[in-house]
Amino acid sequence: MNEGAGVTTGTANIGVVGLAVMGANLARNLASREGNTVAVYNRSPERTRTLLAEHPEAGFVPAYSVEEFAASLARPRTAIIMVQAGAATDAMIDALVEVFEPGDIIVDGGNAYFPDTIRRERAVRETGINFVGAGISGGEEGALKGPSIMPGGSDEAWQTLGPILRSIAAVAEGEPCVTHIGHDGAGHFVKMVHNGIEYADMQLIAEAYDLIRRGTGMSPAEIAEVFAEWNRGELESYLIEITAEVLRQEDAASGGPLVDVILDQAGAKGTGAWTVQTALSLGVPASGIAEATFARSLSSHPEQRAAAAGLPGPAVAPALADPAAFIEDVRQALYASKIVAYSQGFDVIRAGAAEHGWSIDLGAVSRIWRAGCIIRAQFLNRIAEAYAAEPGLPLLLSAPYFAEALGRGQAAWRRVVAHATGAGIPAPAFASSLAYYDGLRAERLPAALVQGQRDFFGAHSYRRVDRPGSFHTLWSGDRSEVEV
Repeated sequence: MNEGAGVTTGTANIGVVGLAVMGANLARNLASREGNTVAVYNRSPERTRTLLAEHPEAGFVPAYSVEEFAASLARPRTAIIMVQAGAATDAMIDALVEVFEPGDIIVDGGNAYFPDTIRRERAVRETGINFVGAGISGGEEGALKGPSIMPGGSDEAWQTLGPILRSIAAVAEGEPCVTHIGHDGAGHFVKMVHNGIEYADMQLIAEAYDLIRRGTGMSPAEIAEVFAEWNRGELESYLIEITAEVLRQEDAASGGPLVDVILDQAGAKGTGAWTVQTALSLGVPASGIAEATFARSLSSHPEQRAAAAGLPGPAVAPALADPAAFIEDVRQALYASKIVAYSQGFDVIRAGAAEHGWSIDLGAVSRIWRAGCIIRAQFLNRIAEAYAAEPGLPLLLSAPYFAEALGRGQAAWRRVVAHATGAGIPAPAFASSLAYYDGLRAERLPAALVQGQRDFFGAHSYRRVDRPGSFHTLWSGDRSEVEV
């Protein structure tokens, strides 16, 4: 049988390339929405056959070659690539460029590094074809039921793509969780920062769990109830919700808590490191995200941890006079540190937009993260309100709501960090977030001494507080000061 014989020319308004779990679920989501007819193609035809056999209700238009796939799409042809990042993505883009025409649209829905997206968009644009890098968050379930989507690309592409993406996006308070982020790599840039914030959020939750367990001796199942209670308040979020579920889970083999038999070495796929590297290149302190990324790295060096097992720690861990009060302190410290993580993440987005000439609406970004994505939370409404009140807000945590919350929680935050230090419990994300907060508050920082040191060994010069200009002290001479 000629499999291509079933292709009907130009009947599909959207196509999906790459039918592993994410791609297949996205294709099913698209097909379930009124007005969409979905063409599907996979390099291995067996995946295409399996998807058609398992989901005849979707009415997919199958293709078994790139040429058939292009022929099955109505103009402007629009295809979403859901293949492995890197060389596989480049190869599929090249193949589609060969069979697409000016005005058609190629969308990369994978977790691409945004400089690669900028490069690809520039190259594809020269052919007259539109290229869109779209961050898609929510995992397999989000792809099927409604993700948060962060597309970049041209205004022309958004005109065609916007209605399609709105049809499949998650919905929060009546609004689809998708917006045109900006041109070329803006969509993948914002998705990268989303993932960086996710790293910080997860690490903070893990530190909260560790502090409560070590400090109070509560079991994972008991701590699960603490998180479930927190999820009914200002910390309400998907990550808090699933934390309770993970902590409740028993291990079928041992009968004990599953969390106790999971190897304590956290994996990472690169987006956290990309966020930290980008923040460094932009000169933006994103210490909460950095510490979360480094914590995963530290966990993944068992040989060093084994070598350090005999190093001395506190002789006597401080006792908790009131475990319930300590748990409340941890809750407040978690919320305060979470504010810092999001504030730093939005600082990275603002700086990236300025660097690359993107016009990114930070309020819109917070709104599309309210559903469908991993960091979805009640908290994001407060961020949206802050940017609605002051679109040019220079520092998120200085907004009235967040400033009040930090003021309310700072005493608890300090007690938690002090207890962790005294007890020898690592809490790098809590501690670095508090240090960042105090650094921002400080009337004067020791950077003055750093500038003096730099001038001493490298003649880098310094500025003064009492008059304009740059100056250098003749350290190896008579130590007089000269203007440079």
